[in-house]
Formats: sequence, structure tokens, C-alpha cells
Amino acid sequence: MSARELRSAYVVEGLFKPGRVVLRQWETDRTVVGGAIPLGSQLALEAPPGIKAEHFNDRRELGVINIGGGGSVRVGGRHFKLGTLDCLYVGRGATRVVFRSDNAKRPAQFYLLSYPAHAAYPTRLARYAPGAGIVLGAPETQNRRVLNKVIHPDGIRSCQLVMGFTIIAPGSKWNTMPPHTHACRSEAYLYFGLPAGGEVTHFMGPPSRVRKLRLRDRQAVLSPPWSIHCGSGSTHYSFVWGMGGENQVFSDMDPVDPKVVR
Repeated sequence: MSARELRSAYVVEGLFKPGRVVLRQWETDRTVVGGAIPLGSQLALEAPPGIKAEHFNDRRELGVINIGGGGSVRVGGRHFKLGTLDCLYVGRGATRVVFRSDNAKRPAQFYLLSYPAHAAYPTRLARYAPGAGIVLGAPETQNRRVLNKVIHPDGIRSCQLVMGFTIIAPGSKWNTMPPHTHACRSEAYLYFGLPAGGEVTHFMGPPSRVRKLRLRDRQAVLSPPWSIHCGSGSTHYSFVWGMGGENQVFSDMDPVDPKVVR
């Protein structure tokens, strides 16, 4: 692929538009990624034509992480308040999902990730708890980071969605290094928290033929099962990661020796 074709196939831009819900569909694992920024009025999550359902969650589960100001999500008759980095899991069968912001001048920014679900699990909220994440890497290798697992077999239970976020420590730049692939599932990254002018160089492709993508704040990238996925930032940043496929075990990955990456 040319650089333009690569971006067209795997980079998701324009997810966060004020006053709108934006959804993008990817055929791998029937993935849907999206963004919602409610302003003065609420925004309802509608089913796009491509999933051929009356309601978005008729046959799907949904993960929501708020990367903006305070807001709320109403699922059916239940109301959930989401602060920054709070996460909501919405199970299969929810008939109505509605987003709101507490303050239109500093609106919530809801990142959405969804996969098909063959079973229904309860809708649950997880509050962000600073200090509760898993510290990985080291300053010497510039990959010190804090991993926050939210939707996974030992946390919020789901059918196939696994989701969380990673915060890169000050002075570090690498995420997920050394790299790996997932034979049994695809993955999506959303990079966020980059200041103006900041960017992440994201690496993807089979280990023997790696390509580069330059990403900016609130841009997402799709990672097929055959591709490595790692990135290096020009400044501090964070990213939401999410996976769907045949296996939910977090450690189910195929490590790649950096020496073979070309």
C-alpha cells in the first residue's frame, strides 16, 4: 500500500465532532469504533445501517471511556455518571443509550468500541482509580507506563470485548515495547492527551515489513491480527486499547523479538 492507502485502511480520523455521534465500521471482527461529544443537548446512540439492527446493542456489547470533562450515559432507565477516564460497559440487549455532558463548555468526550456479542453481561461502571494500575517498563528503556485494565475476565465481564488504557510516564515515549501480535484477535488504539503539535509514530505490519503512521491527538489506528502494534511519542501521551476476537486472556500474545523487526 502507498502511505495514503495505508492511512485510508487503518487510521480512523474525525471521531470527535462537537454535538455528534460518529461511528466507523471495520470488517475485521465486525469492529465499530466511535466518538460522542454531547453539548447542550443529549445524543442518542443509533444503530448504523451496516449492523442491520433496530438498536445498536441488539446483538452487540459496547465499551465507553470518557477522555473529556464530566458527563453521563443513560442505558435504558439507568443513569451512570462518568468522570475523566471512567469506563462503562454496556451489555447486549440494551435498547437505548444516551450521552450527556455536565458542562457544554468543557464537554465529555466519549470513546466507543463495540464488537458482536453472543451472550448478555450486566451493564457496569468502573471508576478511574489513580495508583491502581500496573506499572510496566523502565525509564532506562523509555517505556515506563501504567496499564489500566478495565473490561477483562478479572474485571468487568464481557462476551469478547477487552478494553482499558495506558498512561505513558513523563520522560518515556514507547508503548508496548517489545512489540507483539495477536493471532486470535484484532486491536484498536486511540491516542489521546497529546498537546498541540505532539504526535505519535505508530508502527504496524508483519515483523519483517513494518510501516510507520504518524498520528495526532484523538486519532485511532486499527491493528489486524497479523500486525505488530507499538508507538513512540514526541511528547507525553496516553492511549485507549481495546480488543475483540476469539480469546479474552490478556496475556494471549505472540512476542516479537525486536532483532527481527525490519
